[in-house]
Amino acid sequence: MVSCRRDRVRPMQSWNLQEIDLADGTRSPVVLFSRAEARAVLIGLDPGQELGDHQVKEAAFLLVVDGSAAIDAGGGNRLDAAVGTLIAFEPNERRSVSSDSGARILLVLAPWPGAGHYAAEERGTGA
Repeated sequence: MVSCRRDRVRPMQSWNLQEIDLADGTRSPVVLFSRAEARAVLIGLDPGQELGDHQVKEAAFLLVVDGSAAIDAGGGNRLDAAVGTLIAFEPNERRSVSSDSGARILLVLAPWPGAGHYAAEERGTGA
């Protein structure tokens, strides 16, 4: 008998980023997708809210889905981003994101998790 291995193809997934409830702004980000390839997180910024100065171990892509956001990155770079703006960050690049009028942003981190993401990995103890 011949055995055939068939790789399972995952079905297509889709999300309407305008309709997902983000009632608590930055306190309630929604993880849409999370596998080794990438993690996608939808984040709401209520008027005046911000994601303070931060960095991640992964490459990061930020898409402004609704509203507008101000992005401050290392070296004094500032970008006022409108709907449809896509920004790419290198791993460990520092940034902050804020919105005076409110915004909805999609953050994609790849690969997930990036090397050194977990403190145990950084200590060499595994995770």
